[in-house]
Amino acid sequence: MAYWIRLNYDRNEYIIDLDRISAFACSPSGKITFWLPNSAHQIIINQQSDPDGYHQVLDYVKQVSAHSLSASWIQVIYERNEYVVDLNRISSFCHATSGKLTFWLPDSSIPIIINDQKDPDTYQKILDYIKRKTGYLLP
Repeated sequence: MAYWIRLNYDRNEYIIDLDRISAFACSPSGKITFWLPNSAHQIIINQQSDPDGYHQVLDYVKQVSAHSLSASWIQVIYERNEYVVDLNRISSFCHATSGKLTFWLPDSSIPIIINDQKDPDTYQKILDYIKRKTGYLLP
């Protein structure tokens, strides 16, 4: 089901299907960043630049993070930002011998590195997801 919104960014008007967005980054300053599908073009909005669009995106992020039917949306705190990521759209994971678990956000080149010491809950959720979806068990 499509979730279309209209927002203004960088003097342009965009019409975007939020259901096609695979990750959102929310900064402590209130900015929300997301990447357009099939490109590395990022949109950064805040309450001052486009209040209506900002609230529509924020409501969507809250909705998917709270009510993910497939349990594929997770929240990750990484480098002072809160990322809300749809794991169904992640195509590769890397598990290092040091215990770090890395994946890359689709439509961007940003790596997310999770450590079982710093964030054991998220780390375990991702390992459980990998096992459930791929059948592979990582140490």
